[in-house]
Amino acid sequence: MREPWSTYAAPVWLPGGQAQTVWPALFSRTAAARYGITWRRERWDAPDGDFIDVDHIDALAGVGGGAPPLVVLFHGLEGSSSSHYSRALAHACVQRGWALTLPHFRGCSGEINRAPRAYHSGDWAEIDWILRRIRSAHAGRMYALGVSLGGNALLRWAQEAGNAASAFVDAVGAVSAPLDLAAGGAALSKGFNRMVYTRMFLRTLRPKALAMVRRHPGMADARAIAQAQDLHAFDDAFTAPIHGFRDADDYWRRASAKPGLARIRVPALVLNARNDPFMPAGVLPSAGEIAPHVWLEQPATGGHVGFARGRLPGVVDWLPGRFLHFFNHGI
Repeated sequence: MREPWSTYAAPVWLPGGQAQTVWPALFSRTAAARYGITWRRERWDAPDGDFIDVDHIDALAGVGGGAPPLVVLFHGLEGSSSSHYSRALAHACVQRGWALTLPHFRGCSGEINRAPRAYHSGDWAEIDWILRRIRSAHAGRMYALGVSLGGNALLRWAQEAGNAASAFVDAVGAVSAPLDLAAGGAALSKGFNRMVYTRMFLRTLRPKALAMVRRHPGMADARAIAQAQDLHAFDDAFTAPIHGFRDADDYWRRASAKPGLARIRVPALVLNARNDPFMPAGVLPSAGEIAPHVWLEQPATGGHVGFARGRLPGVVDWLPGRFLHFFNHGI
């Protein structure tokens, strides 16, 4: 078991967890657009008759004609292949000659899904069939990286898969994962977090949920969804009941990845900034709570999926570089 450490430190011109979260998300998006990334999209049929849209960055054959390494990226809450971290990772993969696949969670690719389900922080069964399908078509090294919600769900998959995980991926990574959903939900219900982040999430979550209820009458309480003013109320009204949880508290307890980190049997890098506004530092895991295969990295700075570096206005290449180095070298 390894003690948390990191080589990352935020630039002096970007102080505090809030700025380190907001600045990369807003201002690096313009820079990321200049990467000129072109995704190739496929639509896959899901086991329940629904569909997901999957975006790819293809790579040339590797040295000796073999398959290049492949990274599978699971995005965060209401994220997509247009998210700043997706573009930054795509750029890093292109530079290294690696391939990248980004499966969109249900309803996140620009079109509402058909089935009466969405996605959630503990959606490890969804990740399981996706990774199985990708593995069956890829003969080379394969890694999975999850961002925020996607990171928690990926870690839950690794926990449930146990020893079998290594049959599908060579390593996994999670950045800014809400490992304790109750603590993260409480943090997002207060002050600036509630006014900015929660409002931003609900701006898209509520309309999509209401559209699904109109398509599948009776699946959830439309009035409660419309009135939800924080993530606990939204998850209580929508996420929990449609995915088989008793209520939001039951969902948050059963979906949190932190209690099962000792069950992971595949190499894993779990990266959380200690000033992440979404996740209080006091609830982050310690070396005594993880398996020998898990590497904790908890820099003092970085914010939530931020980790900008360099001179103003900064770049966001540290994060993809860190995970690709871990995947390639195991450290």
